[in-house]
Amino acid sequence: MSDGHLGAHGFDIIGDVHGCVNTLQKLLKKMDYQKVNGVFEHRSRKAVFIGDIIDRGPHIREALHLVRDMVDRGSARTVMGNHEYNALLYCTRSQPKTDPPQYLREHNRRNERILHETLEQFAHYQQEWHEFLQWFREMPVFIEEDHFRVVHACWDDQLISEFRKAYPDGVIDEEFLLASAVRRSFASRVMDRLLRGTDMPLPAGVTITSDDGYRRSFFRTKFWSIDPQTYNDVVYQPDQLPLSLQQQAISQEEKKRLVSYGADEIPVFVGHYWLKGTPAPVRGNVGCLDYSAVKNGKLVAYRMDTEKQLDQRKYVWERVSNEVVKL
Repeated sequence: MSDGHLGAHGFDIIGDVHGCVNTLQKLLKKMDYQKVNGVFEHRSRKAVFIGDIIDRGPHIREALHLVRDMVDRGSARTVMGNHEYNALLYCTRSQPKTDPPQYLREHNRRNERILHETLEQFAHYQQEWHEFLQWFREMPVFIEEDHFRVVHACWDDQLISEFRKAYPDGVIDEEFLLASAVRRSFASRVMDRLLRGTDMPLPAGVTITSDDGYRRSFFRTKFWSIDPQTYNDVVYQPDQLPLSLQQQAISQEEKKRLVSYGADEIPVFVGHYWLKGTPAPVRGNVGCLDYSAVKNGKLVAYRMDTEKQLDQRKYVWERVSNEVVKL
């Protein structure tokens, strides 16, 4: 896909917002975006949001309006994040006339907890919420330009190549959404891989508990490791592996589960991974822009032009200090 504004225009790739709208406005202003008739725009650049606009944060409704207004104006684009996808599954009936209603994503305590802030903030704006759900369906799951790519969690070239045969613009339809709720279906593999990333099971009987209280029997992995040999070479998450596992050798069977992104590929940007510290490329052509904004971290952007290797000096961020965040 190419963009009508490509020409001499640059792109500002923005990480996971999660309802931190005050910080988002500060970040946009820092990058010289200005409000024109109530909508942020830049005279020569375009913003690209990496998904996860919703959930957890204090101003989800306001953040959605800001981003959608920019997209409608043509001053921004966005890809779908796993939180927008989860909301679609949670709010879409698997069968239209069942009583009680059955949904594509189970209405259990864990799933309700993730969406709680979003649903609560839209409690008195149900029509708006249904309109935003429709807008989520219109979000592509990836963006590819001549000189960079954007996907929420993982660029899997093989899956994307197969997927775009039927969906060249990266936008799913109702049939694909329904199919994605079926485990191990092609649609499920596409959405899980692109929006949630890759993972590796822990040895039998071993679990880790994340900072947000979830016990997991797997860990998130990088999709850009070059010739990894141990678990520590591929782990990519805020929660460290137990010391006893960090140097465990990766078996040949486990290596088959990993996705490879070549060092000679064009730059790719992701969010999703809750990083900390000073923003910087995770590899020369891979940038993660999720620096835990909703956990009082930083909302981060990268000012992309035509470079083939990412430059740490082109990161821009705003610390989250004026948002009241409920976790």
